[in-house]
Amino acid sequence: MKTRITELFGIEHPIIQGGMHYVGFAEMAAAVSEAGGLGIITGLTQKTPEGLRNEIRRCREMTKKPFGVNLTFLPAVTPPDYPGFVRTIIEEGIKIVETAGNNPSQVMPFFKEAGVKVIHKCTSVRHSKKAEAIGCDAVSVDGFECGGHPGEDDVPNFILLPRAAEELKIPFVASGGMADGRSLVAALALGAEGMNMGTRFIATKDAPVHQNVKDALVKASELDTRLVMRPLRNTERVLNNAGVAKILEKEKQLGAGIKFEDILNEVAGIYPKVMVEGDMEAGAWSCGMVAGLIHDIPTVKELIDRIMREADEIISKRLMGMR
Repeated sequence: MKTRITELFGIEHPIIQGGMHYVGFAEMAAAVSEAGGLGIITGLTQKTPEGLRNEIRRCREMTKKPFGVNLTFLPAVTPPDYPGFVRTIIEEGIKIVETAGNNPSQVMPFFKEAGVKVIHKCTSVRHSKKAEAIGCDAVSVDGFECGGHPGEDDVPNFILLPRAAEELKIPFVASGGMADGRSLVAALALGAEGMNMGTRFIATKDAPVHQNVKDALVKASELDTRLVMRPLRNTERVLNNAGVAKILEKEKQLGAGIKFEDILNEVAGIYPKVMVEGDMEAGAWSCGMVAGLIHDIPTVKELIDRIMREADEIISKRLMGMR
């Protein structure tokens, strides 16, 4: 299947694995790229630019196919060494970067000069247009269904994607609620050039996370996510658990007066506890409503092959058969 996204990134299938904290290691990225998609290493999971350099080199030992690096720009009391991460990405010859969070305009000149293609994750049409204006090559449009941060507009993909198609000239992929061949065909029909999957890729044999995490996703339904940090206007969709229940109770009690420090124990440092140790009650970790569509734990290759086979059958038999 050829789309503007497959042509832009030199990949076989229009399927991208989004950056995920403590999931996007070399093993994950290499598995997706080897299966014909675009694997992504999560930059900030590595504590230092040198750690990222080592992870990129590890990935290169596992695949010769294109893969990228996610770099998320977030406000922090002690910011990561962003200049160092950018320098490492360029020095290691990475040609695809997924940016997320704040506007990446400050780093765009460096990436452009090095011939790096940038796809920016956006939760609204206006942010997507801004990404296009600053020179991003593509956009990942995140609907309200997505795991992680869906923004504050609460617009689902059935509206957001066609609106993006009306406004953008650069290609974009659908993110949020993507799980199978039906998702891919729907995304294409709504104007996207492919899809970005996060939560679905966690429930694969190749994902370097604790088995408890994968089992929890298979067990979960579409009703098992919660939105936390809404009063802080830093909304995040997470899988419900005991730690998340504590956050919601504190938000209810403290209302508009809540501060990040009030929920620090249920938010900060959670990912190693969940993804590495398998503590499913520790606190808030990103999970999409798409959990309701996860029923098994295949290999990444099995998953991507199945998606493409399903998409082909839907297009060739169901849709073409209606003519």
